[in-house]
Amino acid sequence: MSTTFDLAIIGGGPAGYVAAERAGKKGLKVVLIEKGELGGVCLNEGCIPTKTLLYSAKLYDNAVGASKYGVEAKEVTFDFTKMMDRKQKVVKKLVGGVGMKMKEHHVQVIKNSAYIKGRSANGITISVGGDEIVATNLLICTGSEAFLPPIPGLGAPGDLILTNREILQLKEKPESLVIIGGGVIGLEFASFYNSLGTKVTIIEMLDEILTGMDREMSEMLRKEYTKKGITFNLSAKVTEVKGNEVFYEKGGKTTSIKGEKILVSVGRKPNTAGFGLENIGVELNRGGIKVDEKMRTNVPNVFAAGDVTGFSLLAHTASREGEVVVNNLTGRNDQMRYNAIPGVVYTNPEFSGVGLTEESAKAQNIEYKVAKLPLAFAGRFIAENEGGAGLCKVLIGAKYGEVLGVHILGNPSGEIIYGASMAIEMEMTIKEMEEVIFPHPTISEIFKETIFSF
Repeated sequence: MSTTFDLAIIGGGPAGYVAAERAGKKGLKVVLIEKGELGGVCLNEGCIPTKTLLYSAKLYDNAVGASKYGVEAKEVTFDFTKMMDRKQKVVKKLVGGVGMKMKEHHVQVIKNSAYIKGRSANGITISVGGDEIVATNLLICTGSEAFLPPIPGLGAPGDLILTNREILQLKEKPESLVIIGGGVIGLEFASFYNSLGTKVTIIEMLDEILTGMDREMSEMLRKEYTKKGITFNLSAKVTEVKGNEVFYEKGGKTTSIKGEKILVSVGRKPNTAGFGLENIGVELNRGGIKVDEKMRTNVPNVFAAGDVTGFSLLAHTASREGEVVVNNLTGRNDQMRYNAIPGVVYTNPEFSGVGLTEESAKAQNIEYKVAKLPLAFAGRFIAENEGGAGLCKVLIGAKYGEVLGVHILGNPSGEIIYGASMAIEMEMTIKEMEEVIFPHPTISEIFKETIFSF
């Protein structure tokens, strides 16, 4: 095995494997070290498996409601085992695809744990499975793991207490599910199991679900799922867990609820321990690795990207951060910007947003104007969503009319929000957007229609 590389990458998730592919394509000699499966949490235990399951649930929902479209589908059923098997098949296929990309761009992949031993004039020394490699540059992409809060009685994840990892391995559909945390992960699993008939209860410490996303639409989505049978306990703090019973305090009163399974989804924490960061003096900030706009750490030739920075824990953010590192290593001046990163909640209906929300604009004292339009103004939405409701909200700067934020509740908002991301990234004004031609009939037209309502 060759021991000298231009770039060593620890972690094969979206930050690591994208950076490896880009670097290999540009002619760098790259080694990618991953102790688990290529693809990281996103591909194996997050983005891909959950969206595969959610699509199965969406098909089931559509089949149950098919009569609204003049289609009779009687005695519709689902097979939970087949759903889980298909999820695993999709994951396996995509993991294999990442491996093929690594081979195509001559990236050496080592499946083992890495340990950073130190720096010298020759480069950064890393121990891998008893061998040592030396790299001129090091990119740390060790990701994150589910955070387990210090709740009395909350045991380690296993058969009863679940995180995003364990819930994806269930063999049978639980009859009841208590979810601690009303963020994206909690809402998506709530959506999936609600569609399959599981009694779902969400306990959220804050006064609304989906913190950081548009509050008005978060409330709309919550009310939609309340109609579908999900119970939401907001402003409720979990105080104790006894077996399958969760105790929480709300309004000065302690209440409890039992669930066949308990999902803990209160956030994630960066993986920064156990692989030798201290040996080269990498600085941390709020639990994650501190980086600048070029993803550089305080240590020369050492970079970090993805969840390990603790800033924007999204797969597409991680991939872009990895690209920034490689671009700067190969002569292209590039820097990371976080003002136009889209977020999608893959519930049914989907909820997507990018840029400023009204809440964040007010917090930053940014003057803005807002326009809102029901998705019913888009002909295709009416054609494909019988009885469905949705909303598009656009924020623009009060002075120049530039697009500041776009938020859409309704299917398939996740597929069209990128257009708003581009508008924000390119600092487009509503006058410039008015000149863009959108295909008709599409749901994406709602973006332009909303802009014309200013």
